[in-house]
Order: sequence, then structure tokens, then C-alpha cells
Amino acid sequence: MTTPLVFTFILLAAAAAAGAADNPAEPPGAKPGAAEQGKVAPAHVTARQIVERIKQNVGCPWAATTVDTFKAGNPDVEVAGVAVTFMASLDVLQQAAAAGRNFVITHEPTFYNHWDKTAGLEGDKVLAEKQAFIEKHGMVVWRFHDHWHARKPDGIIEGVARKLGWEKCLRPGEAAVFDVPETTLQALAGELKTKLHASVVRVVGKPPMKVSKVAMCPGAGGSAGQIKMLQRDDVDVVLAGETPEWETVEYVRDAAAAGKSKALVLLGHANSEEAGMEYCAEWLKGFVTEVPIQFIAAGDPFWSPK
Repeated sequence: MTTPLVFTFILLAAAAAAGAADNPAEPPGAKPGAAEQGKVAPAHVTARQIVERIKQNVGCPWAATTVDTFKAGNPDVEVAGVAVTFMASLDVLQQAAAAGRNFVITHEPTFYNHWDKTAGLEGDKVLAEKQAFIEKHGMVVWRFHDHWHARKPDGIIEGVARKLGWEKCLRPGEAAVFDVPETTLQALAGELKTKLHASVVRVVGKPPMKVSKVAMCPGAGGSAGQIKMLQRDDVDVVLAGETPEWETVEYVRDAAAAGKSKALVLLGHANSEEAGMEYCAEWLKGFVTEVPIQFIAAGDPFWSPK
């Protein structure tokens, strides 16, 4: 017959054995939870924290007045993934949401004007649908324009040069003038169209003209800067995103008619800068390691009938 004292001892021994089975990694005398101490806690980072790192790494003073600000969403939301793009179009936002990238870094405006002001668009159905999509998917949108250009070298120009294979062609002491192997204007335009995935490229100048001295003026920098480049004897052709057609376009047409070796290639705004944001995504990976970073191409918005 088992005595009450012996029965109690058996119960205590069984309980101790069960506890050891539940925690096999913990040696006798270990503190509660010791087996968990070696595990690494998941990393957490917010959109605001990523922007602060960008400010620390971009290598130029941060301007007090800038378009590089948050455009939508809560900056303190935890980031699951980053999408980098030239333009935060609705299509790009949809791709980002599907991929689980809730923080979108865009080079250009999200809401149809330089400062992303929505006054005057009250009740607009297109704007409302875009805003609703961003809110529904808990997305954050931040623009990275002024300081990516102010970086030395200019982040957009460096990215486009990499895409074209012109990294070693940059003229010493210049920020945007490249000495490329001599070719014809027609061949250069064809190469640009292919490598930059442009559906439409417009060219002013004589197709057989020999070119080798190229100035890159991406985006919409304005005709004053474009013409200033064309006035230089050491520049044959300017690559630009866009320009008022009555300004740089007519300057080059008159130059060609006067027998001067000058040309203009209009790539379209997106085509002239998108490779720079593709490079931006790679640059970000150097100091943002907690979450995946993905480049999403906005693509050329134009098409031409065949």
C-alpha cells in the first residue's frame, strides 16, 4: 500500500520530468526563458526612420524648402517593404501593394503638380480613387527629387550613365558631359531608344551628323540650361527629357539650318530619368537592410501608332 508521503513524492517527480521534457534545451538551474535569449528579434523600421537614413547618406545639406516630403500615409507606420519608382502612378501603387511594399519612394509628384497641392481638385474622381487606394492599403508615399539631383554625382545622371554603359565616358571636371565613341545622330538616337526602353524618341538635327560630345539634361530642366549647353563648342548634342517646343527645339533647328553641328534628342521625361531611380533602389540597399527594396518601373506613358 502506498503511503500519502510516498504518493506525494511520486507526483512531484512526475511533474519535474514533464517540465524537463517541455524545456529540453534549458540545463538544470537555468533562468526561465534562457533558451529564448539567443534568438534575434525581428527588425522593425518606419518610413520616417528610413528617410532619416537617406538624409544622412545622400551627401548634401538638406534644404529647408523642398518637395522631398511625405505626400500620403502615416510616416511612422512600420515598413514591410520599399518600392522605388520614377512616378507613383496608380499602376505602380497597385504593383507595390501586391508585392507587399507599403512604403513608396517616388521621384516625381503623386498628385499631378510639382508641390502635390490638391486644391482645385476637390471632388475629382481620379484623385479620390488614388487617395482611397493608398489609404485602403496603408501605404506611405514620399518624394525624393531635389536632393537626389543635388547629390554629387547627381543620382539621376549617374543611374542613366550606368544604364547606357557610359560610366567611364564622363568628362573629367564635368557633371553631365560625356565623351562617347563617335557615331551618327541617327545611330545614337536608336541606341538610346533601345537601352532606355523608350517607345517614342524625338530628334532635331541632321541624321548623318557625327556626334561624340553629349550633354545630359534629364527631366524638364528648362530651355535656358539646354541652350547654354548647346552654345558650347565642346558639345554636339543635348539629351533632354522635355522642353517647350518653341524654345530649344527651334534653336537647334536654326543651328542646323546655319550649318552648325548641333542636335537635340528628346527622350521624354520618364525615359530620361527612370534609370536614375532604378539605381536609387540599389543605393538604398547599402544602408536599409531590414526590409526588401524593389524598383518598379513606371514606364513610358506615350505610344506611337505604327
